[in-house]
Amino acid sequence: MSICKKTVRELASLLRSRKIGARELALEYLKEVDRKNPSINAYVTVCHEGALKAAEKAQELLNSKEDASMLCGIPMALKDNICTKGIKTTCASRILENYIPPYSATVFEKLENAGAVLLGKLNMDEFAMGGSSEHTIFGPVRNPWNTEHVAGGSSGGSAASVAAHMAAYSLGSDTGGSVRQPASFCGIVGMKPTYGRVSRYGLIAFASSLDQIGPLTKDVTDCAIVMNAISGYDRKDSTSVDVPCDDYLKDIDSGVENLRIGLPSEFFSSDMDGDVREKVMSAIKKLEARGAVIREVSLPSLRHSVAAYYLISSSEASSNLARYDGIRYGYRSGKAGNISQLFKISRGEGFGREVKRRILTGTYALSSGYHDELYIKALKVRKLIAGDFSRVFEDIDIVAAPVYPVTAFRIGERIEDPLKMYLGDIFTVSANLAGIPALSVPCGLDRNGLPVGIQFMGKPFSEKLLLRAGYAVEQETGRLEKPE
Repeated sequence: MSICKKTVRELASLLRSRKIGARELALEYLKEVDRKNPSINAYVTVCHEGALKAAEKAQELLNSKEDASMLCGIPMALKDNICTKGIKTTCASRILENYIPPYSATVFEKLENAGAVLLGKLNMDEFAMGGSSEHTIFGPVRNPWNTEHVAGGSSGGSAASVAAHMAAYSLGSDTGGSVRQPASFCGIVGMKPTYGRVSRYGLIAFASSLDQIGPLTKDVTDCAIVMNAISGYDRKDSTSVDVPCDDYLKDIDSGVENLRIGLPSEFFSSDMDGDVREKVMSAIKKLEARGAVIREVSLPSLRHSVAAYYLISSSEASSNLARYDGIRYGYRSGKAGNISQLFKISRGEGFGREVKRRILTGTYALSSGYHDELYIKALKVRKLIAGDFSRVFEDIDIVAAPVYPVTAFRIGERIEDPLKMYLGDIFTVSANLAGIPALSVPCGLDRNGLPVGIQFMGKPFSEKLLLRAGYAVEQETGRLEKPE
């Protein structure tokens, strides 16, 4: 078995027992990146020299500290909307294609301090707006299970890099499902933490009240390891919550006996592919056989979740992206004759079609004639959705659901039908609107050999419980591994 197929926990053991050195391990991963990235297109920047320097530093830490982090010396990668000092951070957009941040995101600083080895920055939908990683100036990310299919989005590069063994783990961002959906499409584990659990400082904003950074890993144990490293309060992030962190690894294997799992009737009565339904229900039945208690629940406001999500997220995007004006930083058109033209032409040339669509939608929703009718009403619906979850969590421990109505679709199949793309987010956006944690875990393959994921959602700060449920599913289905 190639060393790059091993989990974080396995690699950490090899590094500590001196069976491999950190530099040697980094070189193995860089070889995989050089070999596979031309066909997968997950990386937009590869940090060859930086990775080797980081590996040498990590080796010094491993040599000098017996209690070095489990992530010390482990090669990883970051979605290209997470700022890295001195390394290009483009958001896959022309408007930022040459932007080099003067500072690093808190999550990356934490990982650097732990001895992580950054291999590079990962492809994504522009400004994290999309569900297929096709809206990018670098070309679409391809699914390692079938390169004619999408890897999902917006963290498509983050998911594909881990699934193709070009990184031991990665970080993505999840605004409406952008970690969980590509994790499901690529057959790996992805977590959206509770809003405020992981610092957003240094994450380039799409929708500030919804965005959350989360890990994508080969298995549930690795997800817990990465969550231990990146979680915690950060005074540089005003939305960070000062609540003590759990040890996410502790008792991860303690089972699901008497765990009350709710199945929302609004999700399971929705249209979804037969294979998706079958695999998700099969995983739920296996949990029931392990002692979990399964109940049907109702979350009536969920039918409005997609409409509320797109109004709120587009409104926040309209506000957040106003800073890209062709003057302070980023792309500046050379065609403008005056300041007004500079704004218009720079933004017109710098932003892609999907980003423009959402800016226009958000600007319309915030305009004086429609602000109350659209934006304020969407905020009220958001409150109802959060209330529905609070109510059902009085009687159950976690909610189980599909991640997406279908498995990975073909590249180009949906890009001309934005409404169909938006409606696909029906199972994921509610967790972001309510600010609760959610986890995607592989639960099988469809008839075409493409991965299917099951999703668990829980009360705020219940990540540990979700990981326990995910671990139990993994014990039943095993890790998905694409045949070579």
